[in-house]
Amino acid sequence: MKIIFMGTPEFAVPSLEALINSEHDVIAVVAQPDKPKGRGHKLTPPPTKVLAEKFNIPILQPEKIKTDEFLQELKELNPDVICVTAYGKIIPKSILELPEHGCINVHPSLLPKYRGAAPVNWTIINGEKVTGVTIMQMDEGMDSGEILLVREVQIGNDDDAEKMLAKLSNIGGEMLVEALKLIGEGKLNPIKQDQSEVTFAPMLQKSDGQIKWEKSAQDIRNLIRGLTPWPGTFTKLGDYTLKIYKVYICEGRGKPGEIIETGKNSLIVATGDGALEILELQIEGGKRLDIKSFLAGHQIEKGIILGN
Repeated sequence: MKIIFMGTPEFAVPSLEALINSEHDVIAVVAQPDKPKGRGHKLTPPPTKVLAEKFNIPILQPEKIKTDEFLQELKELNPDVICVTAYGKIIPKSILELPEHGCINVHPSLLPKYRGAAPVNWTIINGEKVTGVTIMQMDEGMDSGEILLVREVQIGNDDDAEKMLAKLSNIGGEMLVEALKLIGEGKLNPIKQDQSEVTFAPMLQKSDGQIKWEKSAQDIRNLIRGLTPWPGTFTKLGDYTLKIYKVYICEGRGKPGEIIETGKNSLIVATGDGALEILELQIEGGKRLDIKSFLAGHQIEKGIILGN
């Protein structure tokens, strides 16, 4: 089949790689425009564009996709199917209905649960033990199309959003090629999503990372895992912002946010239920450090309350 691939970030790369290495023909890659990054605000191409250039695949980077000009470009390419992985914009009906086999999407959750922009993050934040990948026939709604394939994946106790995204992106690429094979053979049986099971995973905000110490140690640890690497979690140490990267659940009691133990190698904070030993952190204006290195340069007194 002739495929147009629509995808932008690192998560989409394994899907594109799988299609390039398959028997199908990727005739174009559609990605969002290059964006300024870093301190120098240098224009940086998205990861899918970098891969497409390596294989001399034509690249389209429209500022807007709801235009007659872009639709005409796609019509002239005449794809059999459009494959979508984390493109980042709502795709209009005119494009969804353009190819013979429509548009199929790789979504990193067990739909209808966790529709939306940040499914992996919210799955971990909410303490789920199982997630997965769904291949879906796209419609005009947000992740509401019929399910074509689904595969469950366990979430390990030490898995964070970054690790799970890497796992699920590779599985998604494999499933995408499998779905195309079944489409070609006419062996897919699309299943409508159960509306009573729908949950949502809204786009993350930096403010989501503020630690509320009155919550349980488990909930806070899930938040830290779910917001790694972005936007990260933070709290206040006096007038300074403290970013928390890694913690371990331990025994201990005190007021929520109270530092109940401190030493050369240990910093333990009480929560609303249980306590957390901080393993990696970063103070405002400083570097990310393990706890031993941090405490070598900062004196933290027992009884201090973290937070606002």
